[in-house]
Amino acid sequence: MTPLRRRMLEDMAVRNLAKNTQLSYLQQIISYARHFHRPPEDLGLDEIRDYQVHLAQTRMLAPGSVSIATAALRFLYKVTLKRDWAVEGIPMPKKPFKLPVILSPEEVDQFLNSIGSIKHRAILITAYATGLRVSEATHLKVTDIDSQRMMIRVDQGKGRNDRYVMLSPRLLEVLRAYWKAVRPTLWLFPGDVPGQPITRGAVALACQKAHRVSGIAKPISVHSLRHAFASHLLERGTDVRTIQLLLGHRSLATTSRYLKVATSTVCATTSPFDLLPKAESPAPAPTPPANC
Repeated sequence: MTPLRRRMLEDMAVRNLAKNTQLSYLQQIISYARHFHRPPEDLGLDEIRDYQVHLAQTRMLAPGSVSIATAALRFLYKVTLKRDWAVEGIPMPKKPFKLPVILSPEEVDQFLNSIGSIKHRAILITAYATGLRVSEATHLKVTDIDSQRMMIRVDQGKGRNDRYVMLSPRLLEVLRAYWKAVRPTLWLFPGDVPGQPITRGAVALACQKAHRVSGIAKPISVHSLRHAFASHLLERGTDVRTIQLLLGHRSLATTSRYLKVATSTVCATTSPFDLLPKAESPAPAPTPPANC
C-alpha cells in the first residue's frame, strides 16, 4: 500500500465515512491514477478536467457516476493533499432531476401478492410498510422489532444515524407469521451464508421475479416501494416533516420532491380558472344570406 493510499484511508476513517464510501472513493482514485499512469500527487487541474471529460464523453457515464468520481477527487485533493483549489477548481456535474415512477396502492398490493417466498414477501412488505432502504431492511435484527411500543428500530441507517419507524398492526401480523415459519434468531431476514443477513442482490432478484409475475407495466425496484411509501403517506395528509423523519432524510428538500408526484394532492388541486364567475357565452353572430 502506498503512503498516499494509507493516508487517504486514515483521513476517511477519521471522518467516519461509511465503509462503502471509503471503498468507492479508493476505487475511483485508483482508476484515476491508472488512466494517467502517474501518481495523483503529480497531477493537477488540467488532468482532472481531462479525466472528467473522459468519463462523460468517452466512457459516456451518467452524471451520477461522474459525480462519485468527482467527490472522490475532491476529497483526495482537499483533505489528503490539502490543495487550496480543490473544491472551486473541480466542478461537480449537475444531475438531471427525474421524478420517480410511483406505484398506486392497488399496484403495490398486486405486486406483493405475486411474491412466492415467505421470506422475500416479508422483507418486501416490510420495505413498503416502513419506507426502509433495502440496506436497512436487510440488516434488521429480531430484537429491532418492538411490538410493545409498535416501533421498529433502524440501527445505523444511511449516514450512520439511528431512527425509529412505525410498526403497523398488519405488518406485525406478517412478521409474526414469518417468524413462526422461519424462526430467525439474530438477523430478521437471514441469508444463505450462516450468520449473515440476506444480501441486497437476493432481495433485488426476488423483486424482479415478482415484477414479472405481477404483470405490472411500470418499472419496479425495491426502492420503488420506498417511493410509494412516501407518496402514499403524503396523499393521505401526512406532513412532509414527519415523512422526512420516517425516511431518514437529512434534508427536508429531499423529502419535498414527493410533493411533485403526490398526484391526489397536486393534480387534484382546484384550478383558479374554476373559481372564476361563470359568464354566459356570447351569442354567435347571425350568418348573412348567401346572396349578400
